[in-house]
Amino acid sequence: MNTNILMMLSNLEAEEAMFIQNLIKDMNEDQQRNFVMMYQNKRRDTTLILVTTIIGFFGFAGIQRFLTDQIGMGILYFFTGGFCLVGTIVDLVNHKSLAFEYNQKAAYETLNVMKTWNQ
Repeated sequence: MNTNILMMLSNLEAEEAMFIQNLIKDMNEDQQRNFVMMYQNKRRDTTLILVTTIIGFFGFAGIQRFLTDQIGMGILYFFTGGFCLVGTIVDLVNHKSLAFEYNQKAAYETLNVMKTWNQ
């Protein structure tokens, strides 16, 4: 893996970076570069999920669920005040896993898009 790709992956959490490295290890450098560029546009940063979860305490609960493509849960959080703040507190504690699960899905979607391009 070349240094540019490693630099692009340097802003990821350790677990996410290892996941991505395993996913792209069999690709050539151009494919790796294209994957990382596409993936970085789709992924969600854990800080963004944390900040949007905190916003749920001050008015608009569920933003973090909308950002992770959990639209139904986002609507439910919005109308119930984040399940009376209990769900918001749980999301606050689990914000890293929320982001990582979403990012895994985004990585697999990116991989599938790249596979269809190569056919």
